[in-house]
Amino acid sequence: MNQIFSDVAIIGGGIMGSAVAYHLKQADANLDVVVVEMDPTYSRASTTLSMANVRIQFSFEQNIRISQFAFEVLEDFGEKMAVGDHRPDIAFRREGNLFLVDDSSIPSAEAAVNLQQSLGCRVEWWTPEKIKQNYPLYAPEHLAGGTFGFLDGHFDAYAFLMGYKKKARSMGTRYIENRVIEVLTDGSRVRGARLASGETLSANCVVNCAGAWAAEVARSARINLPVDPVKRQIFVLDTAVKPQGPLPLTVLPSGLYFRTETGGRILLGKSMPQDPVGFDFSWDDKRFMEILWPELAEFVPAFDTLKLLRGWAGLYAVNTLDGNAILGEWPELKGFFLANGFSGHGLQQAPAVGRYLSELILKLPRTLDLSCFGPERIVENRPLSEKGLV
Repeated sequence: MNQIFSDVAIIGGGIMGSAVAYHLKQADANLDVVVVEMDPTYSRASTTLSMANVRIQFSFEQNIRISQFAFEVLEDFGEKMAVGDHRPDIAFRREGNLFLVDDSSIPSAEAAVNLQQSLGCRVEWWTPEKIKQNYPLYAPEHLAGGTFGFLDGHFDAYAFLMGYKKKARSMGTRYIENRVIEVLTDGSRVRGARLASGETLSANCVVNCAGAWAAEVARSARINLPVDPVKRQIFVLDTAVKPQGPLPLTVLPSGLYFRTETGGRILLGKSMPQDPVGFDFSWDDKRFMEILWPELAEFVPAFDTLKLLRGWAGLYAVNTLDGNAILGEWPELKGFFLANGFSGHGLQQAPAVGRYLSELILKLPRTLDLSCFGPERIVENRPLSEKGLV
């Protein structure tokens, strides 16, 4: 049986695995890092199937600080990730995020804005009149108002991922196309992974960055993670009436969200309780026609005439305990690190999480303390409180 040796083995080469690999190599150029990715086309990766949003509007301080670091990285990403003459262009557009608020949500929205502003974030409370003034197509009269994040926006998720991956490879990270079928252990210590090819990957440090497949990976090491793969759908619309300018990512109190895309199209989605759990990538246009379109047209009456062009489905890795990331070394298995359960926010959280995991693994001082997301809270059934999840 062939054996592959490494210092650190990363399971999953999407945005999280690639960010961890990059930061490990940046901290220690001599570290031997191997990334196992089962689908190098990333056709079913949550990264490439997302709406690629980044926002500061969370209600939990550490999530806000994670986004602040993401903004720093996005500002000059092309320079940071340059490889030779190639500078990735992620097309970062700061078109804002608008979270709409009904009367019942005013106290929590005000508390979140106060916290965000205390941390130096450019977020404002907007009255219905101000919302209407900035976005005349909207009908916010029945709402209490909304919170607007000026620096929030969206970017090219595939270019972002490829930027991290290409940079990590240029620094010596090895990417191999394979699938981990078992995390190998020796008592209370991790020893590597067994691959679908029959090979063994030997490493004293294994990082689970498997996204929606994270719980499957963990189960092979007899660890139960509260992470479910949940289907989320996106719809692409061509409206008869076009907005005069770009629309921010707009989130209704019901959870319906939409924004403009290049070419004047509208992207729309909504997370719903009946979203199926499992590895289902089918797309259902009835959801839009019967449920989402009437709700959209109520808030944007001009969108009562439109064409549904296409859509797609991707997976959220939903942490069913509290919707927040699970970061750090599993307390009962030394050397087994987790970066899981981002519940739809992994893309924007990858820069800070990659840096944090590398600091934990290499026992370096923490640039940003994210220990509150440690897996101990899973063992202790101790959820975090975050009201800013979508």
